[in-house]
Amino acid sequence: MAETKFVGTPKKVTTHVNQNEDLIFEKSSAGKKAYRLAELDVPAVDAASLLGDAARTDLGVMPELSEIEIIRHFTRLSTWNYAIDLGMYPLGSCTMKYNPRVNEVVSRLEGIAEAHPYQPESLSQGVLGIMKLLSDCLVEITGMDTITLQPAAGAHGEFTGILLARAYHEAQGNARKKILIPDSAHGTNPATAAVCGYQVANLKSNAQGMVDIAELERMVDEDTAALMLTNPSTIGVFESEIHKIADILHAKGALLYMDGANMNALVGKTRPGDFGVDVMHLNLHKTFSTPHGGGGPGSGPVACKKILEPFLPKPVVVTKADGTLALDYDRPQSIGRVRMFYGNFGMFVRALAYILANGPDGLRQTTEDAVLNANYIRAKLEDTFEMQYKTRSLHEVVFSDKRQAKNGVKTGDMGKRLIDYGFHAYTVSFPMVVQGAMMIEPTESESREELDLLIDALKQIAREAEENPELVQTAPHATRLRRLDETAAARKPVLRWKPTPNGAADSSALTPDTAAKEW
Repeated sequence: MAETKFVGTPKKVTTHVNQNEDLIFEKSSAGKKAYRLAELDVPAVDAASLLGDAARTDLGVMPELSEIEIIRHFTRLSTWNYAIDLGMYPLGSCTMKYNPRVNEVVSRLEGIAEAHPYQPESLSQGVLGIMKLLSDCLVEITGMDTITLQPAAGAHGEFTGILLARAYHEAQGNARKKILIPDSAHGTNPATAAVCGYQVANLKSNAQGMVDIAELERMVDEDTAALMLTNPSTIGVFESEIHKIADILHAKGALLYMDGANMNALVGKTRPGDFGVDVMHLNLHKTFSTPHGGGGPGSGPVACKKILEPFLPKPVVVTKADGTLALDYDRPQSIGRVRMFYGNFGMFVRALAYILANGPDGLRQTTEDAVLNANYIRAKLEDTFEMQYKTRSLHEVVFSDKRQAKNGVKTGDMGKRLIDYGFHAYTVSFPMVVQGAMMIEPTESESREELDLLIDALKQIAREAEENPELVQTAPHATRLRRLDETAAARKPVLRWKPTPNGAADSSALTPDTAAKEW
């Protein structure tokens, strides 16, 4: 391991003391077992006689280890992970906030955790009640009229929302051709529009980082299906002329879609439905504290106005005349299912626990604290790093590497150097409307003491960038591995382990095509 290098005295980081770790296949030795099965008390049956050709007789190369080797292997690996339970995630536009343990306790209650989607509605009144109450809460928070909980993540919610917009326009006799997307929107927005069959038209921001109203008026016409607006935007700016934006769209029959990924800045303070939004998605794994990262499980409910209600994915939870809850499949204009069963139910439980634990006042306080934390960081660092947009920040602040880049130190270098000081890197090089973006969202989870540690580390890195640029350019220095070849990792990933004659791992990289064939 390389020697740790610091110019100043870091307050937080130490070198990792744990030993290196082979792959579990490389630790394997023939004949080892971590279990002992009881003797069969029924006659042995050949699997092939029951399953025929479907029975797999060759299991390939499987690792063989003792129990203590398995325990130590996975425990050691767990100590390498960075997690919100260990420290701050200053990633911007991702809201990597703490997941309260009460959420996990509630989601593991026997009647909730073991509920099966195929059990009859008469035995599912409790879980249907959870879905109904969560829906009611989210409708109230957003100021919308109705909601679907089906989508499995934010991008999936975008997809569902634009399908609703498309179905609405088709019902009017014209699906329309294009969707407008500001340059400050989330990167998934243009992909969503294209997947739904729309042309994407880019809308430039003005000098304040907001939608250029004059340009919007010029671009919106009868071929415009919707504007996909992230509000607050990815530079942490709230669209102060949002009512005017909505009026311009509605005058041409277009819809206002809002990417609700940044609702952590709005909950309890203002409601999108009140300022003209027609359809929006929410990220339960961001704003409402359900687990985030590692590919899921996420949840991206879509709330909408009454005009889009007929097109919601089916089934929807309804209240019958006798007061019981049921799932309504009789929806002839529905866009159909977008998710198996009813969505990621475990995330519904966690989000509802979070909402009820906080209550209206607590949710509002959460928003205010998130905005306060972001502006505290801004006030402490705006003399250290460039700010391309001077507009007031909400939940996140975006700096530029412009000053440090004069010495050859870029945002990616400083993000990697931040790892040496015990923090996860901020969001690097996004949004692209900011040169060398350094995007920081502290959320409400962090104390002033933790924010000060981050601020001190970033100030120290800025000094290093001026006094010893090479130190920052070659970071990180305190990690198990140093700089990786990120381009090679993306273009030639090693997607599976392959044994070699001597039993070691085959380190030759596989292309995605060959890996797919071998898989």
